[in-house]
Amino acid sequence: MLYQSFLIKYAEIGTKGKNRYLFEDALMKQIRHALKEVEGSFTVTKEIGRIYVKADGEYEYDDVIEALKRVFGIAWICPMFQTAERDFESVKRELVDYVRQVYPSGNLTFKVDSRRADKAYPLTSEEMNRELGEAVLDAYPEMKVDVHHPQVMLRVEVRTAVNLYSQMIPGPGGMPVGTNGKAMLLLSGGIDSPVAGYMIAKRGVKIEAVYFHAPPYTSERAKQKVVDLAKLVSRYSGPIRLHIVNFTDIQLYIYEQCPHEELTIIMRRYMMRIAQMIGEETECLALITGESIGQVASQTVQSLAATNEVCTMPVFRPVIGFDKQEIVDIAEKIDTYETSIQPYEDCCTIFVAKHPVTKPNPKVIRRSEEKLQEKIGEMVETAVKERETVMCR
Repeated sequence: MLYQSFLIKYAEIGTKGKNRYLFEDALMKQIRHALKEVEGSFTVTKEIGRIYVKADGEYEYDDVIEALKRVFGIAWICPMFQTAERDFESVKRELVDYVRQVYPSGNLTFKVDSRRADKAYPLTSEEMNRELGEAVLDAYPEMKVDVHHPQVMLRVEVRTAVNLYSQMIPGPGGMPVGTNGKAMLLLSGGIDSPVAGYMIAKRGVKIEAVYFHAPPYTSERAKQKVVDLAKLVSRYSGPIRLHIVNFTDIQLYIYEQCPHEELTIIMRRYMMRIAQMIGEETECLALITGESIGQVASQTVQSLAATNEVCTMPVFRPVIGFDKQEIVDIAEKIDTYETSIQPYEDCCTIFVAKHPVTKPNPKVIRRSEEKLQEKIGEMVETAVKERETVMCR
């Protein structure tokens, strides 16, 4: 059976009050955007508590499901048959025909679950369940009713039209992108930061990203790797504007002027300053990093505190309490892992100290940064002004 319609169920959006329609409209916009990548024409509509996707002609079923599974805000994707015939005899015929097309082998257990959004409908839900179940048994005596653990749940919804469906394919959940402001992701070529961007986008936040490039110490392949990662994340988050900052001169200056055991922390502090500058310019409200407590020297609690000191924006660290395997599991799920492990160095690993400080004292770090005052302000302004911007989609 070729399904021509899909019922889209949401979860968290349903808890919203009078402004729920704003979240529904944002979800519909994201669905339309995702379906642009699929061959075919689709109409997206809504009624109270439900969103519908209707194919206006031929389409590739698997491609539609894959596209919808990347839309934040969708809890369940339900391929369905929809009929405008609401009289009960027609509903019985349609349900029997639905079972014939979707489960031609028969010989399975089932339960009917009926819902009436229209309470004026002449039968109650319980009466519908009994009579529809009877009609299925009459047509397919090899099938059996199991109200506790059925193999198939036949769902019937009486609304403006009647919806018949039995499959519920999990969506990604979360909130529609764009409903919770915009944030700047510090995107490296590693495993963690793409996962962090994905997780914050899942909460409805639109993502921009900044990458610190250090030619000739980091190659064009390293830069392309980050562009590729941004494109992979953008399948979930929508288009990402990636700001590529040439960080070489700043890194070399810090390397020349500051104690080598403090290099990682001081460089990280300047990355955060630059990310915030670009974030303020692009109307971002927060920064996002892929830091996880204790994973490396720059991610001890003391190091994170020293890094945070230079930011006035909130810093979101969604993987802060994850161990590496948990982060890898998500990276594999969103298909960024294989790209992340490509062996192209980023600027952080090139200039790493042999014995980095793990418990930096902010007062000591600030004193070390005083040695940079002669040139660092101008260098930062130049790096921000001359950055390259790439739209990743």
